Amino acid sequence: MKRTLLNHSLLTPALLARTLLSTALALSFTAAHAAGEAKNIIFFLGDGMGPSTITAARIFKYGEDGSLTMDTLERTARIKTFSNDAQTTDSAPSMAAYMTGVKMNNEVISMSPDTVATNPGRDANGNLGVNNCAAGNGTPAVTILELAKAKGKAVGTVTTTELTHATPATAWSHICNRNAQYAIAAQLVPGGAGFNPALGDGVDVLMGGGRNHFTPFAAGSNAAGRADGRNLLAELAAKGYTVAGSKAEMNAAAPGKKFIGLYSSRSHLEYELDRTATPPLGEGASQPSLAEMTVKAMDLLASNTNGYFLMVEGGRIDHALHGTNAKRALTDTIAFDDAIKAALAKAKQNDPTLANTLIVVTADHDHTLAINGYAKRGNPILDINRGYRDNQPGRDADGNTYTTLVFGNGPNRPNLRTSLDSATVLADNYLQETGVRLSSETHGGGDVKLFATGAGAKAFKGTLDNTRVFSLLRSASGL
Repeated sequence: MKRTLLNHSLLTPALLARTLLSTALALSFTAAHAAGEAKNIIFFLGDGMGPSTITAARIFKYGEDGSLTMDTLERTARIKTFSNDAQTTDSAPSMAAYMTGVKMNNEVISMSPDTVATNPGRDANGNLGVNNCAAGNGTPAVTILELAKAKGKAVGTVTTTELTHATPATAWSHICNRNAQYAIAAQLVPGGAGFNPALGDGVDVLMGGGRNHFTPFAAGSNAAGRADGRNLLAELAAKGYTVAGSKAEMNAAAPGKKFIGLYSSRSHLEYELDRTATPPLGEGASQPSLAEMTVKAMDLLASNTNGYFLMVEGGRIDHALHGTNAKRALTDTIAFDDAIKAALAKAKQNDPTLANTLIVVTADHDHTLAINGYAKRGNPILDINRGYRDNQPGRDADGNTYTTLVFGNGPNRPNLRTSLDSATVLADNYLQETGVRLSSETHGGGDVKLFATGAGAKAFKGTLDNTRVFSLLRSASGL
């Protein structure tokens, strides 16, 4: 290697001082980078947000030549999503691969590859409250959240699903089956029966739905709750947590205390399309948006001077896709993207160049949503297909109109197709047609996209296995 010697005799004192300062800063940067430069990490996960969903959401909101916020992040990669035992993964092992760097079997949450998925049993009330995971059935796989907690950082998870659902649970839980949600909830209570000791004094910020997994069983129309009689929210409050059940209570929470906000008494938060309405349980209008939850979580976590790790899930994208309801899937994707936009703006208030903040956006798996036909530019993505040459409705081999968005499988496959009209297909509750008839649309096995920006983002490039993302997160933050 050719070496260039610095001739100090040719430098003025001022220039020499500037040169030495520049060298010192460069060496300081190199040392800081080697130790891990990302003080804060925000990991965004769009559940089921495959490439076609991203493209359709972009067109839906901004048009063909527009951009989502995630599109503007400067680093991109393709991510392989297969699990230890399946070509097409479910959310538990695919998200756990990001969180632990370990391939595991479908339905398993943050455990070793040899763990066998074992369904929970029904308790006396008919709920899945009996954990059937045997003591010798696999071993826990350390998560990035646990590593951050051990390093003295604040940690949190935010989701639009039940807090104990597969994706958020992978960050802080270890269990042989994703459906054992009552046992998963118990892992969050410091010092309580079933607590995950790797969480130290507990996860600092928790937000989502599914309050029933934390509270005692109550007979009635909902017939949900814990058969063991424990009130985990009361136990968390006794450990110093602020407990919230609405947007107003969330907004009132002050930094300096741990926080749990559960904004649905049972099941998930409302779809974004329905969030401001009043659903049967009367909770939609009081639920915060994903962007509002994200910004509040950042506020609460920022009180820790060591930094933080925050996982944010747009979980209901996946649910709408399973139901072949593209309108709600795209609307939730936009809400997810708005959360990314809000997080970027918030982070840049104190870290303008993101020198200390890494933001990663990706999906856990694909779906079977497809953009088909030769629609003209500007044709609404949810509408019937209209040709780019003549703007006339496209027709199938039998002369019937069809939509641009369809699914590879799902329940809505007519035995005999008939023509579709715009009023029908643009309605909120319209379900797109499918190729193969199944009771519910499945995940897709294709690669998904990853976007990154900020400290350590340059390493996210090429085609990566999902387990590799864990290593890159760990390297970027020095964990």
